[in-house]
Amino acid sequence: MAAYVIVDIEITDRDKYSEYIKLAPESIAKYGGAYLVRGGRAERLEGIWEPKRVVVLRFDSFDRAKDWYSSKEYDGPKALRQAASVTNMVLVEGA
Repeated sequence: MAAYVIVDIEITDRDKYSEYIKLAPESIAKYGGAYLVRGGRAERLEGIWEPKRVVVLRFDSFDRAKDWYSSKEYDGPKALRQAASVTNMVLVEGA
């Protein structure tokens, strides 16, 4: 079953985050992931969530997404993202 990484990012350092954007896609692709949503306009329809920058990644499986997140290929980009933003991230299974 496919799995999705859903991310809401508040960028705190645009220069560092620009570097992250250059580095992350290679690690995502290596683990079979693909961007479905990468920024763009977001609007709250219900509730209290005020998304900043929303990213949605699709992986072939839950385990493959976890493999990517904890991979050595993503270690550097992840540290850069964490230094350049405040992030909420979840992994969910879906169709």
